[in-house]
Amino acid sequence: GSGGFRKRKHDNFPHGQRREEKENVNPPSALMTSFKSFQLELDTRHDKYERLVKLSRDITIESKRTIFLLHRFTSAPNGEEILSESEVKLDAVRRKIKQVAQELIGEDMYQFHRAISPGLQEYVEAVSFQYFIKTRSLISVEEINKQLTFTAEDREETTNTTSSCHDKPLPTCSLKVTPVDYLLGVADLTGELMRLCISSVGNGDIDTPFELSQFLRQIYDGFTFIGNTGPYEVSKKLYTLKQSLAKVENACYTLKVRGSEIPKHMLADVFSTKTELIDQEEGLP
Repeated sequence: GSGGFRKRKHDNFPHGQRREEKENVNPPSALMTSFKSFQLELDTRHDKYERLVKLSRDITIESKRTIFLLHRFTSAPNGEEILSESEVKLDAVRRKIKQVAQELIGEDMYQFHRAISPGLQEYVEAVSFQYFIKTRSLISVEEINKQLTFTAEDREETTNTTSSCHDKPLPTCSLKVTPVDYLLGVADLTGELMRLCISSVGNGDIDTPFELSQFLRQIYDGFTFIGNTGPYEVSKKLYTLKQSLAKVENACYTLKVRGSEIPKHMLADVFSTKTELIDQEEGLP
């Protein structure tokens, strides 16, 4: 009646006692127990997804370094050493992919495919680039997957993986590159082959551009069979592939028509200038 603050009845009890009484009155129901298990499962899956994103980023970085190294093959006097060093780098990339395979044991890979797809595409690009330099042909997806089967003997203990591969002995841990990742990696390969064409001409190699032109034409013909029926990412890469083929064909045209007029040490400058003009006409950055 005096207008002062009236203490509520339950404020006379300590907070800990009130919490215990509340838990005793409302024990955990089966529904709450189920939701707690769902929370734990989702947190575990999210943590695994983040670990796979980090591994995919490492795979992408190491694969790019391998590609940069392989571009020195045309200018380096010791080409075999470049290939040997690239093989060492690719082995390091495959060790990262092995950690991904260990993370995905017992899991549906397609639930985590978005996390690992960029790294796998870059790895396909690096492996196919090395394979082309060695054999002048395109590596198949079966050969790539064969290299991604890891036996129990070369299995490593990693601190960040929580996989059943460590709990019980398994004969193999493997990771399969999907056809879409393979196609996207091959599409990116065409850009590296276009750069290889320009650099080889700058080093006085006149035969390589014509080999690359024929090879890229075969890849482009293969992609046109897919057309718009394939995944959206594949059809999106087709435009870039066409541009790379046009630049290589333009280089071959310049060699065939004006090759005798231009000194060899100036051919690379002529090609780079023509490439910039083509990009400006087509609105490319």
